[in-house]
Amino acid sequence: MSKPNYRDIARHAGVGTATVERVLNGRGGVRPDLVARVVIAARALKYPRTLPDTHRGLLRIEVLMVRPETTFYRRLSRAFERIAATLDPLVVVQRSFTEEMKPEAIARRILSTETPRAALILAVPNSPLISAAVEAVVARGIPVVHVVTRASGHTGEFVGIDNQAAGRTAAFFIARMARAQGPVVALCHPIYQVHRDRIRGFSDYFLKHPGPIAFEWLGFTRDEEHFSAETLAMVLERHPDLVGLYNAGGANAALISVLQRHPRGRDILFVGHELTDYTRAALGEGIMDVVLDQAPEAQAQRALDLVLRRIGLTDIEPDRNPIRFITITAEGL
Repeated sequence: MSKPNYRDIARHAGVGTATVERVLNGRGGVRPDLVARVVIAARALKYPRTLPDTHRGLLRIEVLMVRPETTFYRRLSRAFERIAATLDPLVVVQRSFTEEMKPEAIARRILSTETPRAALILAVPNSPLISAAVEAVVARGIPVVHVVTRASGHTGEFVGIDNQAAGRTAAFFIARMARAQGPVVALCHPIYQVHRDRIRGFSDYFLKHPGPIAFEWLGFTRDEEHFSAETLAMVLERHPDLVGLYNAGGANAALISVLQRHPRGRDILFVGHELTDYTRAALGEGIMDVVLDQAPEAQAQRALDLVLRRIGLTDIEPDRNPIRFITITAEGL
């Protein structure tokens, strides 16, 4: 097989031969993302020349997340770390965290130009400031992928589960499995569009299936442990005949603790999200009945697949369907 030439590398990288010549001869004047594409193409085609170390790490994909203290985001971060280790060494996946309730700080991080980036993956909440920052970054030509939740309603591609379907599924289980007739309540963190989508699906199910098991009340918990525990305690006092609980957000550990101490805790059909050490133990104990897991590992893989496709490092078109969430009960542990 003849050795590859500039035309072969240019075709593989999706650039012109002049760009290839400038990169391989170190002439400069080429955008970092194009430099990385040329070098990766040259490596893939086994171009018979030692490429300088200065080219390493030129293609940087930044992943910005929130709440590193939560099991879900730790799982998501570890997934990005594991997948990044399988990529070409020229591709750097930089993971960082920001504060969930500070939209100004999140917007600044999104807009930052301190470190050149080839693409941006966001797992942060939405706000007008954050959405405007996303639009500005996309206008610069930087691909943006939203994972888990949307930081902008209109700009950038989204990777996540069908959250309305998740809410309908939670309602279906409560309506079919509740141990008695009576009221049902749901809890969520309203700053996240995906939580609102879950509640919409949950509510729609009960509207379409009226009966003696009915959705009576929605509480906002901010996914904060102490506030969530206080909210559920208040609900149990207000609704002593409560038969179903759906938590569309986080802080499951606090809710589990309240139900463990309450005399009717095991009588309430409890559906929540994310398989963690807490929810796994609660399923085994009979405190929780169903866990809907978002499969953050699959979301991380899909997000990186989309980014690599957008920046021209792969020709493979990723699946565009929602990530399938996993339904887990005590019998499936």
